[in-house]
Amino acid sequence: MTQVADKTTHLSNFTQFREVPGGSPSWLEARRKAGIDRFDFIGFPTTREEEWRHTNVAPIAKTAFKLASRDSAALASETAARFGFGNDAAVELVFVNGHYAPHLSRPAKLPRGVRAISLADALESDDAALEPHLARYADVVKNPFVALNAGFIRDGAFVHLPRGATVEKPIHLLFVSTPSREPAVAHPRVLVVAEEGAQATVVESYVGGGKGVYFTNAVTEIVAAPGARIDHCKLQQENLEAFHVATMQVQLGRDSHFVSHSASIGSRLTRNDLNVVMAGEHADATVNGLVLATGEQHIDNHTLLDHAQPNCPSHELYKHVLGAKSVGVFKGRILVRQAAQKTDSKQTSKALLLSDDATMHSMPALEIYADDVKCTHGSSLGPVDEEQVFYLRTRGVGLEAARHLMTYAFAADITRRIRVEPVRRRLEEYMAAQHGLPIDLRITDLGAHDEAVRQL
Repeated sequence: MTQVADKTTHLSNFTQFREVPGGSPSWLEARRKAGIDRFDFIGFPTTREEEWRHTNVAPIAKTAFKLASRDSAALASETAARFGFGNDAAVELVFVNGHYAPHLSRPAKLPRGVRAISLADALESDDAALEPHLARYADVVKNPFVALNAGFIRDGAFVHLPRGATVEKPIHLLFVSTPSREPAVAHPRVLVVAEEGAQATVVESYVGGGKGVYFTNAVTEIVAAPGARIDHCKLQQENLEAFHVATMQVQLGRDSHFVSHSASIGSRLTRNDLNVVMAGEHADATVNGLVLATGEQHIDNHTLLDHAQPNCPSHELYKHVLGAKSVGVFKGRILVRQAAQKTDSKQTSKALLLSDDATMHSMPALEIYADDVKCTHGSSLGPVDEEQVFYLRTRGVGLEAARHLMTYAFAADITRRIRVEPVRRRLEEYMAAQHGLPIDLRITDLGAHDEAVRQL
């Protein structure tokens, strides 16, 4: 792998990181060292590599990011309060600059055996529960940012759902970044382990308060045992000077179900990798994504749906709304292995370009080694339909309002599917503010109206 970017700062950070007092289990030290050694060997990716052809991470590589420190400033408290779920969450863990902040978190009484705690606490109290899973699934060999994150595993969230457990309200993991005088980097880690038949909704929110450059490099690993169900939401709303790189690795057992909704509306540069391995028969996955970008934002989503066993359906829908000089990238790969007969997989990517200067790169792909499958993929992009805008204008709607309503409706295909009310509400309010629409006009209201009409 050819690389020209500077990695010295991050290797120096690792040296200082290892000198921090406090022992770690030997197995974790070995995985940290394997991660940083891999990053030292390959460095940052460049646009010469196919997986990074449309996303230039040189601005990250050339910035001397220091390892983020704890921050208990008022800004962190204000940001956490603004983006918190309150009573809409079963439990809310807040992390500031990658460090657990108990004074901002909201613990709650969970069903017997369910744990939602900081990773640092879990490593101290029960590292044996983490050893079989932590840093076992996200690949440090293929992804340099995963390798870099592995080198700095210390804090983040650990969610453990015992056999048959059900958590009704969402478990909210809120990651707050507060810029400092010098650019800082945080490497949060999330591990979710759902045992047989367990069910829960997990929400990851990555948000920024104030102005300034910082870098969030996150990795999430989700393991679902047979019959488990995990609904996952991710909301990325960093500030517009930030960099956000994240990898989510999901391992599905037999008859398990995974539903993901990812929304990216912040940061200067975003790269999301979502890899789902259907490792057990009759596992199924639904992955949906929404990108709302403007200015000079660059948002890249790479997905992999790996069908390793037979009779595993999957569905994927990503929508992009791109304005000004923003850039969207979508590379979705469906892999059907030879053993994965009776696979049924559908993938769709759609983009709405609000400006002549907006750019969309869409690369759906099928890689099939089985012969009894049903797989489809499609991609489309274009501007707002002016005929529909004209129709709205004949009903007394102004030109800009008509275009904004069309944009609003385009995104509704994703937001209507989000079951977590605080996430759906935040996206709707964001779009209403961006488009100058009244806050009380919600996509969910339109959906209820449509449903009522269909029943007539």
